[in-house]
Amino acid sequence: MTHAVAPALVIHGGAGVIKRDMSPAKEKAVRAAMTKALQDGYAQLKAGKSAIDAVTTAITVLEDDPNFNAGKGSVFTHDGKNEMDAAVMDGESLRAGSVAGVHRVKNPILLARAVMEHSPHVMLVGEGAEAFAKDQGVALVDPSYFRTEERWQQLQKALKEDNDKKPHSDPEHAALESAKHFGTVGAVALDGQGHLAAGTSTGGMTDKRWGRVGDSPIIGAGTYANAQCAVSGTGWGEFYIRAVAAHEICMKVSMLGEPIERAAAEVINQEIPSMGGNGGAIALDANGNIAMPFNTDGMYRGWIGADGVPHVAIYDDEPDPSNHPPAPASSTN
Repeated sequence: MTHAVAPALVIHGGAGVIKRDMSPAKEKAVRAAMTKALQDGYAQLKAGKSAIDAVTTAITVLEDDPNFNAGKGSVFTHDGKNEMDAAVMDGESLRAGSVAGVHRVKNPILLARAVMEHSPHVMLVGEGAEAFAKDQGVALVDPSYFRTEERWQQLQKALKEDNDKKPHSDPEHAALESAKHFGTVGAVALDGQGHLAAGTSTGGMTDKRWGRVGDSPIIGAGTYANAQCAVSGTGWGEFYIRAVAAHEICMKVSMLGEPIERAAAEVINQEIPSMGGNGGAIALDANGNIAMPFNTDGMYRGWIGADGVPHVAIYDDEPDPSNHPPAPASSTN
């Protein structure tokens, strides 16, 4: 006999330099979009749909909102283009799909799902991914759709900083400055059948070069789910790739039996910073326990559970779900 599980959905809209000098209008818009993403995704779960349905629905809302660095609000590369990456993974079957370096896909998360469900592959990139999108009827748009003035000005500032830097300046510092705009979005969900899923979508780093790809579309790095755990990361992607961060969290849960709060905190607030990286993550286990550690000024984050009430937080002093006592203090918050 199977026991009914209370569905849950957790989302993030990026971690990083999030100060309290955000305009009231922008903060209101961010909180409204996060709330809508939670409500729309949770409606899928309440209707008996899968965790994958909830994840892709929630992320699509955030991709369509210019306040997040994914889809419509994606940042610009050094060459003045938008290059987007996304991934989705089904914890029950371990099926996954991802795309990287796409320029014209309106909702990269939907293309990642199409790769998972309708191709023999896991990862498609660039023009090939867009050709597959056309075959699958996934919406393509003119690249101008992704242009927002705020993101364009962020690129101009980064280009000026590039020009002002001395030849011997620290390249890691330069990369960190670019990382200020890494508002990647993601979602993890637990459906009524007890199945987990994870998804992540991003526009990458402002001023990135050479077709750089971060952790978001790399299964195990920025996105991972199995039967016991689902994780979506947001942060300095190179370090998440090197730590295989999302997979590491889930292995601590599923193989070592660690509580998800502790597992996530160990990777995000200890391992990643010890290498020089920063960021955050959202994580969910098969019992509906939530973790959302971050070691930056803030992380756009939200959750909705059995009570059906959406909760949204931005700054580091706002409360998170208290399913369990906090993990041991190891955060660099």
